[in-house]
Amino acid sequence: MRGHVDFDDAASDYDAQLQRGLSASGEDKNFFAKGRVSWLSQGLSERGFSPSSVLDYGCGTGSSVPFLLDDLAAPSVVGVDVSSRSIEIARRLQRSSRARFETLEDYVPNGTIDLAFCNGVFHHIPPSQRAGAVEWIYRALRPGGIWAFWENNPWNPGTQWVMYRIPFDRDAVKVTPSEARRLLIAGGFEILSVDHLFVFPRFMRWLRPLEPKIANLPLGAQYQILCRKPAPRD
Repeated sequence: MRGHVDFDDAASDYDAQLQRGLSASGEDKNFFAKGRVSWLSQGLSERGFSPSSVLDYGCGTGSSVPFLLDDLAAPSVVGVDVSSRSIEIARRLQRSSRARFETLEDYVPNGTIDLAFCNGVFHHIPPSQRAGAVEWIYRALRPGGIWAFWENNPWNPGTQWVMYRIPFDRDAVKVTPSEARRLLIAGGFEILSVDHLFVFPRFMRWLRPLEPKIANLPLGAQYQILCRKPAPRD
């Protein structure tokens, strides 16, 4: 899942390193985690899609899981990660009875998941291995299941600066929105929407109500691609 960083070594300091990098924006990691899931929740609601099962692919220490549980009201969330140390920490920190955590090696995708979610994972996957990761998630989802693919926007200068400040992101191979679209389409997914979020840093937060109106412009620090595994035709 993640290529050139040993996330077992980084796990114990992962959240602190992330927070140091994000502090340049004036916000903390929970601001962005909640913002992503709130945006996703709104998009799913507009489509009348209410997931019963959620897969957090590349969950790390599980910091997105409380927001997936609360904002999506999903009965079940499973987090998977290549790092066994990260999974140990997630199990200790995230104690909801509705969540469980497994290593990527132990989890067997079986085509039953309603919603897959990943954030900032694919820039850590070597480009030659990304198609395999897409295929793995395709197998995990049920027909008609949706994938919320979040990545950092390489065209945003703030993103470049924040990633440089985070040791485990410094040498990551970034994924542009157009590259991500091609990757997902090649993997058999139907693209539903592409949105860009987190345009304005904290000192410009009074402009944030404008963000939904400009989400189609590639300005935000991150982007979300909603895509769907096709359902069988009658």
